[in-house]
Amino acid sequence: MLQQTQVATVIDYYTRWMQKWPTLQALAQASLEEVNELWAGLGYYSRGKRLQEAARKVVSELAGRMPRTAEDLQKLLPGVGRYTAGAIASISYGQATGVVDGNVIRVLCRLRCVGADSSSPAVIDRLWDMANVLVDRSRPGDFNQALMELGATVCVPKSPLCGECPVKQHCQAWRRVEKELAFASQKLLGKAPPVPDVEDCGVGDCPLCPPATEPWDSSLGVTNFPRKAAKKPPRVMRTATCVLERRGCHGAPEYLIVQRPSSGLLAGLWEFPSLLLAQDLQEEKEREELADHLQAWIGRPVAAAGLQFIGEVIHVFSHIHQTYVVYSLHLDGDVTLDPALSPSRWVTEDEFHTSAVSTAMKKVLKAHEKQCRKESSPVKGSKRKRGAKAQGAGSPCPGTQLSIHAFLRAPTGP
Repeated sequence: MLQQTQVATVIDYYTRWMQKWPTLQALAQASLEEVNELWAGLGYYSRGKRLQEAARKVVSELAGRMPRTAEDLQKLLPGVGRYTAGAIASISYGQATGVVDGNVIRVLCRLRCVGADSSSPAVIDRLWDMANVLVDRSRPGDFNQALMELGATVCVPKSPLCGECPVKQHCQAWRRVEKELAFASQKLLGKAPPVPDVEDCGVGDCPLCPPATEPWDSSLGVTNFPRKAAKKPPRVMRTATCVLERRGCHGAPEYLIVQRPSSGLLAGLWEFPSLLLAQDLQEEKEREELADHLQAWIGRPVAAAGLQFIGEVIHVFSHIHQTYVVYSLHLDGDVTLDPALSPSRWVTEDEFHTSAVSTAMKKVLKAHEKQCRKESSPVKGSKRKRGAKAQGAGSPCPGTQLSIHAFLRAPTGP
């Protein structure tokens, strides 16, 4: 859970997880749907899926016994990579093996003035070599946790607390800062500058030195390290999604949600019927394509003009800038869903929030509900008798507009 996620966010999820599945055997018996429901909102959903797959493998193939070395953990359990394997093996089983996460990368790059791209595979391998050499053989778990904590609390990305650092005297980045300050002071006093050390100037063929084309930035100090390559811009995607709504048996609105494929982005999660759009598509064409897509779900033609535009919802994944173009459509009568398509079901609002839906879909529903409230409220300046119900002429929201069938039906009362 802590991979790519902060401790403060994880705590509540971890507590609920351990209360529901306190043992490997309990987790192995859970369904992926249950796992996704509890994981909803935590992001990187493949982690939960792999965790449950690993539990099943331990129970069914390894006789309930966890692998106890980093090599076996990584080789035998799905979803367990180099870092997770090293952490489990050193902390739980006392194996003298290092760990390298984002915090450790930062500490090691500053300790050794590693100025090459810290995200490159070659540099990562060298950092793992360093971590394996440095790890305390008698207390590897404590050492690794201390090293990670040092990076999380003292050797932080910005404004590191170098004055409080217990390994400051061993830090080459700190020494570099001291030398640069001495050099600037001597230059200010008009004294001849000292000849820089070869190890400090970044020359030679060392693959860990900073590139000669990127000079030392004195304003950054130790935060010159680590250096990362420029991030690639996220992929831009547009998706049309429709909040299909009907009146439930108790009068409360129900929404149609469908399950995503079992692989890929947000695998196995539930969402409103959605369709990936081509870029620069005209709104009219968007409506037509979404209407055709919805027809496959509800088994009858959908008029593109009947889709009400709600707005756009933006959600940024780690590598995707996703824009959801949100529409809504209120359905009258029973709707027969095609069982040949992906699993689908009608849910109330409460059921929606307890289902395995992504944060993005929760944003979509929130936008829809906001529009409903806006359209059901009386127009500013108009007068209406207390207790009178709104009859929003253009609103698709239940309770604010009669359907065409109801409007044209002959009155039955006096």
